[in-house]
Formats: sequence, structure tokens, C-alpha cells
Amino acid sequence: MSVRTTIDIPDGLYAELRAGAARERVSIRSLVIHSIEENIKPKRKLVRMTGPPIKGTAGAGPLPLDTENPYDLIFG
Repeated sequence: MSVRTTIDIPDGLYAELRAGAARERVSIRSLVIHSIEENIKPKRKLVRMTGPPIKGTAGAGPLPLDTENPYDLIFG
């Protein structure tokens, strides 16, 4: 099921829309629907990692030398 609606698009923007649809080889309708879907989806919040992805209570940073992985010491 779909709903038909009318919107007024400025001439310059419509020309860009037509050119973009032709370049992508899709219909104007599908390009508009895709653009709307992309803009109403909830945005994923990016989380910057500040340390290694290891669960625990020790916090970020290298492990003490007695528990350090020898492979990391040699090849890291």
C-alpha cells in the first residue's frame, strides 16, 4: 500500500534530482524514497575506542609485563 502526495520542489533541485536519477539509472520515485528512508532512520552513535576491546575492570592500557602476551612483545 502506498500514499500519493504532492510536494513543490525548486526547479534547480528538481534538475539535480533528474540528473542524479539518470546517473544512477533509477526512477526519480525510487531515488526520493531512498533519500527519505536514509534521512529518517535513527543515526547510530559512533563510540570512539580509548583502549583495547577487552572486558574487565582494569581499564585501558597495556597489561603488566608478567601477564603480557609474549607474542605482542616480540611482534607488536
